[in-house]
Amino acid sequence: MKRTRHTPEQVIRKLRDADRMLAEQKSIAEIAKELGVSENTYHRWRNQFGGMKADDVKRLKELERENARLKTIVADQALQCQALKEVARGNW
Repeated sequence: MKRTRHTPEQVIRKLRDADRMLAEQKSIAEIAKELGVSENTYHRWRNQFGGMKADDVKRLKELERENARLKTIVADQALQCQALKEVARGNW
């Protein structure tokens, strides 16, 4: 199968289609083939994005970006504190 990256919104849409197909009594293998992904990918998506809606995924991505930004700020401040302690001790 061709390797492609799916956006979270695309994943949610495909999982919604998969739910519809499951209601039609199709097997997981058939569903995965129609979605164009492997069965393992389908199950991973189901575990990761199972009960989410598109808005939830967008908010999750925003929070992850903000968290990464805040982590870098904290790391920079810790580095500055360490440098100031070194200067205050006089160990040049």
